[in-house]
Amino acid sequence: MVNPATPLAIPGLSPRAFDAADGLRLAASTTAGHGPGLVLAHGFGQTRQAWAGTQRHLAAAGRTSLAWDARGHGESARNPHSRPYHGDQFVDDVARAGAALGPRPVLVGASMGGLTGLVAQARTRAFSAMVLVDITPRWEASGVERILGFMTAHPDGFESYEHAADEIAAYLPHRRQRKTPSQLAHLLVRRDDGRLGWHWDPRLLAEFIPSTDGLQAEIEAATRELDVPVLLVSGGRSDLVSARTVEHFLELAPHARHVQLPDATHMVAGDDNDAFTGTLLQFLSDLAEPHAAAHGDLR
Repeated sequence: MVNPATPLAIPGLSPRAFDAADGLRLAASTTAGHGPGLVLAHGFGQTRQAWAGTQRHLAAAGRTSLAWDARGHGESARNPHSRPYHGDQFVDDVARAGAALGPRPVLVGASMGGLTGLVAQARTRAFSAMVLVDITPRWEASGVERILGFMTAHPDGFESYEHAADEIAAYLPHRRQRKTPSQLAHLLVRRDDGRLGWHWDPRLLAEFIPSTDGLQAEIEAATRELDVPVLLVSGGRSDLVSARTVEHFLELAPHARHVQLPDATHMVAGDDNDAFTGTLLQFLSDLAEPHAAAHGDLR
């Protein structure tokens, strides 16, 4: 198993850790620069490595940022068996990450990170602006089924990195570059039986996923209550976010800006990181304009 106390070495980024409200240790990576700081929350089944390319761009632009492994993922600690995973824990962790970075940062949340971030913002008003990455309060059920289908398809793990690379390539056929063992190192852990398993705690599927059903209404209400600048970045080839879910989102948050990256799927930052990061940096530049920031008019 990965030792949560051993930081993952990501060139150009500084390892860090912070404690969740319940004392669980969460592994993170930071860049130093000027504000506002950015808190980067990854999707279910990912790690902070999903933001590594974006963080390098942010560092080059002189921006402060923090990305972390969600509880039960990557190098962050796992819940003890006496403490089931629950959606509220992840919401609290998003707010905690914001507090670890400094006052009123900008939240950049992909999928799970965006949904829990919406609820955290409604509960705490911790963030000065939000960037939602291919996630809306309503989503296409077929996309969720495809994602969970892949995550549950290999309960016995993989016999080798090559085996895992084959399965990932089949799941993401649009990606031209095949994953190398070094690129897979942060996604897989060597199990006691010698096979490779996903880095996330298998209990998440049975505990966390069902617990989020109760957050659905709160997510929609949180979106309606948004009173800070908001950017939605969607993938033109996403099977989770569609024209109708975007339309519903903009009805709830009419001041929000929407940018679609036509070649990206649900894995927006991974599919087209340069375009995504450029869109993010433009949004941050817009925030610096006093009139736009004051009125939330960033469309």
